[in-house]
Amino acid sequence: MPNQSDLLILRDKLRAFAEARDWDQFHSPKNLSMALMVEVAELMEHFQWLTEEQSGNLDAGKKAVVAEELADILLYLIRLSDKLDVDLLEAALRKLEKNAVKYPAEKVRGSAKKYSDY
Repeated sequence: MPNQSDLLILRDKLRAFAEARDWDQFHSPKNLSMALMVEVAELMEHFQWLTEEQSGNLDAGKKAVVAEELADILLYLIRLSDKLDVDLLEAALRKLEKNAVKYPAEKVRGSAKKYSDY
């Protein structure tokens, strides 16, 4: 699991990457959020017509391609959080705590219902 310093190193590498290409001018939150959604859609394409079982048993080639899409998503997410000055790890940990309250294990175990349906 990544720690805070891992995310900061990746954030700094992304900053340097964008700066070297003069891309910061294009990296508005609006543009980055749209690019993020495009990458998520590209990930979804790899699973679109697979069965549940197939989606969990990707061959090595497909898994490598999916890994690249996941990396693109992570990179855009980190870049967007940087532009918005959001501590992504802290936000994720806070959200996990909120979800634990919304979805108490003893109440929701084995169910895919939304918290408002309980």
